[in-house]
Amino acid sequence: MSEALQELGELIDAQLNRATISWRVEHGELTVNVQRDRIVEALTFLRDDPACQFTCLIDICGVDWPARAERFDIVYHLLSPKQNQRIRVKIATSEEDAVPSVNSLFPVADWFEREAFDMYGVLFDGHPDLRRLLTDYGFDGHPFRKDFPLSGYVELRYDEERKRVVYEPVKLVQEFRDFDFLSPWEGAKYVLPGDEKANTEGNA
Repeated sequence: MSEALQELGELIDAQLNRATISWRVEHGELTVNVQRDRIVEALTFLRDDPACQFTCLIDICGVDWPARAERFDIVYHLLSPKQNQRIRVKIATSEEDAVPSVNSLFPVADWFEREAFDMYGVLFDGHPDLRRLLTDYGFDGHPFRKDFPLSGYVELRYDEERKRVVYEPVKLVQEFRDFDFLSPWEGAKYVLPGDEKANTEGNA
């Protein structure tokens, strides 16, 4: 299988005429890094070429690398039922630079791109209806960004007196991120509740 993926990677790299930045086969999977502005061209080739026939777009997801200038990776997972092969295609983009939409190639990309916009704030140029999908219309920020606070900015609840949903600043009754994560199975430095007699003389 890895030899077939190696041959496929060489074919894609040769045929896409420098649209590819790099490619590699690792852990039995082929990953191709592509120029952002040529993603439509690359996926069109992968879908239509007889040696590829990646006709099924399984997923589009994002990865956040806050320290990079182009902080986001957009990752496309495709399947070729005819060739019985999978491929991962990656592009890099920043907060400001829009990614060309592939909705015209794969209609299923509609909601995938909306989800990436909602969760990461990535813009997709040419998308017919780019709006939030999983969060509320008035939601502040993008939850999958690594600089998004764990507790969020606001919380919502149904107010019985006003008979509507209201937004309020987050109020925490406990600092949830201030835990002692030492596992008792690895030897806690304190006596756990219920273990007071465990190490007394005579029980050792």
